[in-house]
Amino acid sequence: MWSDADLNNALTALRQGGTIAYPTDTVWGIGCDACNEQAVAKVNEIKNRPENKGYVVLVSDIDMLIKYIDAIPGPAIDILKYNTKPLTIIYDKCFYIAENAIYPDGSIAIRICEDSFCKALIKKLRKPLLSTSANISNEPAPSIFKEISETILSRVDYVVKYKQNDNKKAAPSTIMKISANGTFQIIRK
Repeated sequence: MWSDADLNNALTALRQGGTIAYPTDTVWGIGCDACNEQAVAKVNEIKNRPENKGYVVLVSDIDMLIKYIDAIPGPAIDILKYNTKPLTIIYDKCFYIAENAIYPDGSIAIRICEDSFCKALIKKLRKPLLSTSANISNEPAPSIFKEISETILSRVDYVVKYKQNDNKKAAPSTIMKISANGTFQIIRK
């Protein structure tokens, strides 16, 4: 179980425009306030990532999702309702998310997070959490804490203690693009 101190330390870093390394419902990630353009720029710098790539954003529930996208396409409602594995959906248009976190075409990748620590953190932050794998761009994503490089750990403002000793390997989420007209495409299984 995670501690309140760990949650509050991560929350403090995020509210100050900082970055965190944290466990998600998939792989270990680097995160920040998804609405803070300067914080997103720090994540780009930490990862040595090109600025023209969008990110995944985590929300706590459907109510939060609705606040940040234009509309939930009909098929997405059913998919979200019955899905049992981590699923990231790319929506056509979003609001209030930092410009440098969205894709060049204005779309946004959002996942409703199921991890209890992440959900609590997002709810306390009251904003979506940027999420990207805790690795330098084009290197393998760390599925457990021990796989994160010292370079990444030294660059973030706070490293979450929760799940650092967990050796259960996780995989990235499935990514699906669902357009407002109902068409969909599987991007990553």
